[in-house]
Amino acid sequence: MAPPFIFPQTLTSLEEDNDSDYTRLTVQNPSPISSLRPSELEEFVKGVSFDLSDKELFCVEEQEVFDRVYSLVKNFTSLSPGSKFNLVESLRSNLSVLLPNVDSLSRSRRSVSRDDGHDENNEPGGEHSVADRLASHRNAFKIYSFFLVHILLINESSSSSVNNAAAKVLASSKKKRPVDSWNWEPQRGRILNLIANSLEINLSLLFGSSDPDENYLSFIMKNAFLMFENALLLKDSDIKDALCRIIGTCATKYHYLAQSCASILHMIHKYDFVVTHLADAVAGAEKKYADGSMATSLIREIGRMNPKDYVKDTVGAENIGRFLVELAERLPKLLSTNIGLLVPHFGGESYKIRNALAGVLGKLIAKAFNDDEGEVSSKSIRLRTKQAMLEILLERCRDVSAYTRSRVLQVWAELCEEHSVSIGLWNEVATVASGRLEDKSAIVRKSALNLLIMMLQHNPFGPQLRATSFEATLEQYKKKLTELAPKCTPQNSDEPLLDNEVLCGESGVEDEEVEGVSKDQDSLSDSCLPNAGDGQVQVDNSVPDVGNVEQTRTLVASLEAGLRFSKCISESMPTLVQLMASSSSGDVENTILLLMRCRQFQIDGSETCLRKMLPLVFSQDKSIYEAVENAFITIYIRKNPVETAKNLLNLAVDSNIGDLAALEFILGALVSKGEITASMLSALWDFFCFNVSGTTAEQSRGALSVLCMAAKSSPTVLSSHLQEIVDIGFGRWAKVEPLLARTACLALQRLCEEDKKKLLSTNGTRVFGILESLVSGFSLSENIWYAAVDKAIAALYAIHPTPETIAADLVKKSLKSAFESGEGSEMQTDIASGTTVQVTKLSRYLFIVSHVAMNQLVYIESSIRKIQKAKSKKEKMDAEKKNLDANTESDVQKDDGINSELGLAASEDAMLDTLAERAEKEIVSSGSAEKNLIGHCAPFVSKLCRNFSIMQKYPELQASGMLALCRLMIIDADFCESNLQLLFTVVENAVSDTVRSNCTIALGDLAVRFPNLLEPWTENMYARLRDQSVSVRKNAVLVLSHLILNDMMKVKGYINEMCMRLEDEDERISNLAKLFFHELSKKGSNPIYNLLPDILGKLSCQNLKGESFCNIMQFLIATIKKDKQMEALVEKLCNRFTGVSDIRQWEYISYCLSQLAFTEKSMRRLMESIKAYEHVLSEDTVMDNFRNIINKGKKFAKPEVKSSIEEFEERINKLHNEKKEQVLTEKNAQAHQEKVDNFESLIATKKDGDESGESEITEDEEEEEEEEEEEFDNSVENSEILCTKSKGKKSRTRSDGLSEVTELESGDDEEVESSSVHLRDASKSRTKRSSTRSRNVCPDSSVRRTTRSNRR
Repeated sequence: MAPPFIFPQTLTSLEEDNDSDYTRLTVQNPSPISSLRPSELEEFVKGVSFDLSDKELFCVEEQEVFDRVYSLVKNFTSLSPGSKFNLVESLRSNLSVLLPNVDSLSRSRRSVSRDDGHDENNEPGGEHSVADRLASHRNAFKIYSFFLVHILLINESSSSSVNNAAAKVLASSKKKRPVDSWNWEPQRGRILNLIANSLEINLSLLFGSSDPDENYLSFIMKNAFLMFENALLLKDSDIKDALCRIIGTCATKYHYLAQSCASILHMIHKYDFVVTHLADAVAGAEKKYADGSMATSLIREIGRMNPKDYVKDTVGAENIGRFLVELAERLPKLLSTNIGLLVPHFGGESYKIRNALAGVLGKLIAKAFNDDEGEVSSKSIRLRTKQAMLEILLERCRDVSAYTRSRVLQVWAELCEEHSVSIGLWNEVATVASGRLEDKSAIVRKSALNLLIMMLQHNPFGPQLRATSFEATLEQYKKKLTELAPKCTPQNSDEPLLDNEVLCGESGVEDEEVEGVSKDQDSLSDSCLPNAGDGQVQVDNSVPDVGNVEQTRTLVASLEAGLRFSKCISESMPTLVQLMASSSSGDVENTILLLMRCRQFQIDGSETCLRKMLPLVFSQDKSIYEAVENAFITIYIRKNPVETAKNLLNLAVDSNIGDLAALEFILGALVSKGEITASMLSALWDFFCFNVSGTTAEQSRGALSVLCMAAKSSPTVLSSHLQEIVDIGFGRWAKVEPLLARTACLALQRLCEEDKKKLLSTNGTRVFGILESLVSGFSLSENIWYAAVDKAIAALYAIHPTPETIAADLVKKSLKSAFESGEGSEMQTDIASGTTVQVTKLSRYLFIVSHVAMNQLVYIESSIRKIQKAKSKKEKMDAEKKNLDANTESDVQKDDGINSELGLAASEDAMLDTLAERAEKEIVSSGSAEKNLIGHCAPFVSKLCRNFSIMQKYPELQASGMLALCRLMIIDADFCESNLQLLFTVVENAVSDTVRSNCTIALGDLAVRFPNLLEPWTENMYARLRDQSVSVRKNAVLVLSHLILNDMMKVKGYINEMCMRLEDEDERISNLAKLFFHELSKKGSNPIYNLLPDILGKLSCQNLKGESFCNIMQFLIATIKKDKQMEALVEKLCNRFTGVSDIRQWEYISYCLSQLAFTEKSMRRLMESIKAYEHVLSEDTVMDNFRNIINKGKKFAKPEVKSSIEEFEERINKLHNEKKEQVLTEKNAQAHQEKVDNFESLIATKKDGDESGESEITEDEEEEEEEEEEEFDNSVENSEILCTKSKGKKSRTRSDGLSEVTELESGDDEEVESSSVHLRDASKSRTKRSSTRSRNVCPDSSVRRTTRSNRR
């Protein structure tokens, strides 16, 4: 019998640990494989294979066979592919045959032991022989397993090195890797599956105990985990399954638990790719053996870990979290019973663990409580556990980490998708999600939007959620409930009627009833919709019977919950409108998706909010534009052309100017892409021509407006209905809908050249007559006339062959009409001596003159462009002609060369520019002696606008006059320069907000056209940002934003005025200012970085609230993203402390520093610049800001940097205390000095008063006065001695800097005051002089002087 085989530490240890006593099987005579020739090696392998296959299975324990097999395994890499295959197959086949023999051998052993028990006289040879065979089988089992596992390890290590070398060769030479003739992958899988199968037999019989040999299990598990670290191996499903079976069997069946759990946790912390596979192994073991001990042990170990460890090991925390989620997915019930071990980690600092635990709770809520089996007590426990989990998830929606808040909201979305949220909890979740829409983190807002989308999609209340429908249906069923239960107490209808099971999410009878009834609720609600006329809800008294009282109560509760849900979503519409203006494209895209879903479920206010997305088509972000375009197509573009046409025309009718511009832009894009089909355009023409029954004039105008928008991209759209445009647009329907004529004028402008010629040939005279009557007539109301004439004059210039002639006629007619005598005296005013005009006619005249002038300027520029276009076209044709005509090529080149030398081409361009400049100059002609029609009007307009008394008396006339003046200034530079002072005077002092707004907008146009003229007036333009009117400030922000962002105005100098608008009381102005700075930050290297110090200095000097200053600077600093700029700002702001002595500015600068995003470099710069700001650390507010900086730096600093930050903190704390004591000492010294100065001034004043008094004493009183002087001097000396001795006594003084009060402790408690008495008259009485002296000395002296005075 061979000695037992004991697993060594390594393969070569069998050779090193040679045991001469034969107490264990070792290698005695290894074969020299390396010295054998290939042919000899082949024969050697065949001999070993023959012995293994021909002899008994446990022949491998024979010393000779064992030594030869060991030699081959040790040198396995040097074997040929065939030899490898033969050796592996021999070992594998022997082990596979050995496994069933173990069972048969164990049965025979049991039978032998029974026979021995019945017959004691039998020889024990049978039992010994079975025991020997069992030992041989055990040895063979160990040896085969040992060699096969080592072959796996050797081959894997060699293949990995070969793969790395081959990868380098491929990267360098791009040559193909040589293919090995022996396919190792199938063999690897077979070996691992065989090892796994060997563990599943009854090894307790083989090893003689319940658990196998410890060395054997250690060897198998160690190498299984080693192979688990190879990500390539785990990609093979067979290999992965085998490894999972090995780990699960050893840990669960053979109780190798502690070591397995330690290895599993180590691997999870180290490798992220093993998480899913290890979860499969744990779950597979629990399922196969019905024993969750390994999973429970892992959960317990994870729960025992210190939460602080996860903060440092972020990768391990993420992997542990993923493992827990995967485990909850596979073993929800087991994890639900052990979740209490993990809940304390919600209080840890690692947000990744909290994220994972939130996911775990979501999986458990969805899967762990679905079965209805068990007793009532166990059901109650499960419900309480589930309710506790739901409460934790609700609480975690307010987690400090944005990542955790986002993850929790995602979990709620998953629960809604799986219908795991009860109706009783539905509204609470919706409320939390609506609140998270205003979260400061974009990822949280995105998750909240997705949650609301999911809640709408899977809501249990029905396919439509109109509040009016719910209210009407709810009222009906409340009446029904009252009829069914008249004796019920009133509290039943006031309190929520959902049972505990519904609140806890149990899918019981109540939920089923609610879902069943909610299917009928839509039809009930639809029957109760408000009529289109009066908006009153007509209720049908007959409602379907849903059952007994309890079922009706359940339905009422469901309707109440649905109504609350509908109102909750509806109340979030203002927040959604704000999110559409967010700088984050994700916010905008998800908000649009949510609004589309709200519209699908007919949430109140969703249609109005969706229209506010139209201006987003101008966004430069392609994803936002695509989101808006897709939403527009989904909502408004239908398969039915009539529905599409109706949607578009209604949208055009109800939209404002900004929405119309956006609608025109998106319709042009859709026409170009072919999304707007010919049938849709035909349906629009039907609405315009009143071919659809019930069409109103307003709808006709909307249809024509949409067609004009489409014509901008495809001018041929209007070709087929030219006559209808004229007949309907200017016919009787124009009187019903005044704006129809304006839209028809716009349509005439959009005609293509062929259509214009066609219109002129057929209806030219009629069209011109209509347009002329529209301009000069009074058929339109005042508010419509200006808009219609604007388009009518533009249409004349667009289609008339000589528009200047008809425009001159219009100006003359208007002039004649304006200066004709009017009838109404209340509409008349003296403009010039002896002339009276109507204000309305004069306003119209000024509008026509200025608008004609503007259109003339546009006409000249368009004519110049046509000439240039024709010239370039001619040059292109000439170039093509040159290439075709080869014979004259040399002559043409010669002519071109002469022309270029003479500069003829350049002279033609210069001549064209001169003509254009002259034509523009002649429009107003303010600098020439000869003036044309408009040139004569310009001085009149200027003079009229300078007459402020008339302008104030007639605000409408001032509006028209200033508008005309601004238009004429835009045309002519000289006229502009001569009237700039007037324009700025009006824009500052005009009473009308409209006038100031118009002038502000005109200033923007003037700055574009004449930047040099407007440059000295930049400060005045920025001053409009401080206007009292909201509309003026809004227009000023828009104008300046346009000028600055398009590089037409310098940013520096007065940008602080724009910063002030960030805190404007009007929210729209504030949002526009934020949008301006957001766009400005995208230009170049972010100009805000360079402007920030200047902005800080100017805002600090203005009368601005501290909160507003902080908000402004916080927003501006947030626009700076680059680390280098942040680091430079740290140094700049620190240097500003040196030149500032104001405490308020110290606080502001330190606050700005605290708002910066600090890196290691910026923290070092802050520490290095401490000399610049150490003198300001005495202020508590400044110190608080520096503490915030330090706390911020500690969070993300490395250990070595963190120690430096702590030293810096100690240093500034020490400086703070020292500076504070120093400041206090200076204040005390200053107070003491002021006391001394006051006392000296008191003594000096007393002496001056005495000398001046003595000089005025008459000669008759000299002798008596001398006696009094002696007594006075004595009293003064006594008072000085008294004052010297009583330094500790209190005295009362007053100073500018301090308000300290002390009292002189004298016997009579009299006050000592500084006297500044000037004796003005020499003949004043002695009584007054003596009283003056007495106030400057001690009380006794004062009494004596008073007594003498009385005697006199």
